[in-house]
Amino acid sequence: MQGARVAIHNKGGFWVKLVALMSLISLSALATADTVYPAKLSSTELAGYAFKNPNTIVTETPSGKIHDLTSLKSSDGKFASGMYSAGKSRFDITEPYGVDEFMFFLEGSVTLTSDDGTQMTVNAGEAVTIPKEWTGVWETEGYRKIWVIYSESGDGL
Repeated sequence: MQGARVAIHNKGGFWVKLVALMSLISLSALATADTVYPAKLSSTELAGYAFKNPNTIVTETPSGKIHDLTSLKSSDGKFASGMYSAGKSRFDITEPYGVDEFMFFLEGSVTLTSDDGTQMTVNAGEAVTIPKEWTGVWETEGYRKIWVIYSESGDGL
């Protein structure tokens, strides 16, 4: 019977060693997993060179090109930031804006007219936050901005 106990004991030792080895392999995989980095836009990129990034979405419109670069999208898909530029445009926003968006204007300006007729002009060097419920008119001769968007559903990012 003692020989049987030794065999069981050795078998148990095998499983302990196997579990330990698998744990080390798992930890090693975690250590070599993709590293997450902060998203930086340098002063050169902020001057417009960020739009040379191959991930920039370029849309042709009658008033010129729109450039949109997402520099970061959160792992839960509810938050994103980036840079955007557009030429002369006017939008009647009759449905709620849909996302909470912070914007810092690097160049140009935008005039926002709320449904009650209140007007606000945001110039280069100024910032505005538009709540997801906002409706009104967006009008501009052109601008470049940094944007930060939160969307609880992840839509609009």
